[in-house]
Amino acid sequence: MIPFSDEELMDPVKNVIDKVRPSLALDGGDIDFITVKNSKVYVQLKGACIGCASSGSTLKYGVERQLRMDIHPELSVINVPVGMENEIDNL
Repeated sequence: MIPFSDEELMDPVKNVIDKVRPSLALDGGDIDFITVKNSKVYVQLKGACIGCASSGSTLKYGVERQLRMDIHPELSVINVPVGMENEIDNL
């Protein structure tokens, strides 16, 4: 169980997202932080990351790995498809 509330995780998660953003930008991609709900981090891949075959690996071994190392090992990341931002509860 993660010993932090979703609200307490917001700023640290934003900092990690900003930390990995330059790596994505090298390949023409980007990432937007949407929210944290029930210890799940919701993001949206942008630019060249949309539809990229490696986007799943980017989330798992790039973003999620960094969040787990920097904040807590039980955090997970979920990519929210463009246009589904208001449907997070259904993902």
